[in-house]
Amino acid sequence: MSALLRHRLVWPAAVLAGLLLVNVIFTDGFLSVQIRDGHLYGSLIDILRFGAPLILVALGMTLVIATGGIDLSVGSVVAISGALACLQISGLGDQGSVGGVLAAVAVALALSLALGVWNGLLVSAIGIQPIIATLILMVAGRGLAQLITDGQIITVNSAPYKLIGGGYWLTLPFGIIIVAAVLTLTAFLTRRLALGLLIEAVGGNAEASRLAGIRSRGVLIMVYTFAGLCAGIAGLMISSNVSSADGNNAGLWIELDAILAVVIGGTSLSGGRFSLAGTVLGALIIQTLTTTIYSIGVPPETTLLFKALVVTIVCLLQSQAFRAKVFRRRAAPPAGRPAAEEKKVGVPA
Repeated sequence: MSALLRHRLVWPAAVLAGLLLVNVIFTDGFLSVQIRDGHLYGSLIDILRFGAPLILVALGMTLVIATGGIDLSVGSVVAISGALACLQISGLGDQGSVGGVLAAVAVALALSLALGVWNGLLVSAIGIQPIIATLILMVAGRGLAQLITDGQIITVNSAPYKLIGGGYWLTLPFGIIIVAAVLTLTAFLTRRLALGLLIEAVGGNAEASRLAGIRSRGVLIMVYTFAGLCAGIAGLMISSNVSSADGNNAGLWIELDAILAVVIGGTSLSGGRFSLAGTVLGALIIQTLTTTIYSIGVPPETTLLFKALVVTIVCLLQSQAFRAKVFRRRAAPPAGRPAAEEKKVGVPA
């Protein structure tokens, strides 16, 4: 039992189950899933659909944090990707053109990849601290998104583009299918191949991994590029879901939610071992928490405080040191030995 409680996924899963239970109490039919017009509908489906962009961003953040880094620019990349795609689609003569939409998506993702490579080069080649290197793009990227949109909200009316974040395929929201595909590919590359060990080695000790023959510079560029790609896809999903791009507010603070999701999932900020399953659980906890806040009627002015409180409780429950201090059971003295004798030998009475 104690070994089970020490597993990194037990407490996040327990917190997620608790949040779902609270929603069941306050919301009638919360667990019901129905099929309407060939599509799955329900509160659980909504949590997965609205949480899909955060899961994507958190997956990229997981690999970055596993190398001992951090990426604060993913929110700006989300805004840039959505803004660039919507700008190009709005200029199409026929916004329903699949080819035109695919070209706009390709350009947006290519720029997201380039921004990820830029972060990786600043960290690995130039040697700038990750928090500073990505902070540069966090600030400049938001300004670039504003330049792309000219400070306005760009609206589009494209059915093919709407499919990415707001459409359905095989009865499921298309965004969930995208997340499942990216998660499966990431898990295969990092857990079935040696890539995951290389990432953990660089995060555990970059100098030792270099001396062992691992090209840590290439690994760092790759993980930051992957984080940029995930953020770019998330930006497409967010903008297509609302059929518009807002360079100022799109993806705002999503980098903080992604970092929280990674930490809640059990990945250490100091680098080394990481957990993709834990990251997904962490992202679902944050999205479910948002749903819970609305369902129980938490006042808007205290929403962030309530969210921070719950996240703090989750992190404390995951801490072995905290659990040892709070839930530690003092050993009872062996039968037949007086308490005074136990004190003499240093065993608590």
